Amino acid sequence: MSLEHTTVPADSGEVTLLIARRVEAGYEVAFEKWARGILECAATFEGHLGYGFFRSSGGEAPWFLVHRFRDAEACRRWQESPERAAWFADCQGHRHTEIARRQLTGMETWFAKPGSTRPAPPKWKMAISATLAIYPISLAGGYLLVPRLTALPLVLSSAVVACVFNVLMTYVSMPVVRRLLRGWLRG
Repeated sequence: MSLEHTTVPADSGEVTLLIARRVEAGYEVAFEKWARGILECAATFEGHLGYGFFRSSGGEAPWFLVHRFRDAEACRRWQESPERAAWFADCQGHRHTEIARRQLTGMETWFAKPGSTRPAPPKWKMAISATLAIYPISLAGGYLLVPRLTALPLVLSSAVVACVFNVLMTYVSMPVVRRLLRGWLRG
């Protein structure tokens, strides 16, 4: 069985949009109501995969709004929609300012530090890191998992391998590699 076509989440083409906003003191309740409304509106758009809303930790710290889209086209449709424009046309009473916006695609989402607007490392560093993360999984998978799946049809055994690799990359291998290479990735 070949592992050449096994994919990791970075290959899916998803887009994550991270927006940081600073809200003037005393306007937090109005802003939160507005932010939840615009996030829920975006969630009705085809290709929207989910959202997150993170309150400020206090003081000058920003609030974060996060959208996930199936692809760049779905993100563009939301960004250029009359519905989004209407939410921004009716945002009186909560005094907020956008201080940062990042659009993350592919592997960048693995390297984005939560709560940070720092750019992702260069693609070549991300590629080396992903290779270091997938290598032990591929080695162990080829030795321990694949031989036990030979009785299954190729389509099913490939699905099992993809699922196991995906989970191990996302929750085990990439976090370890990212932590071990933290200084090099940011340098």
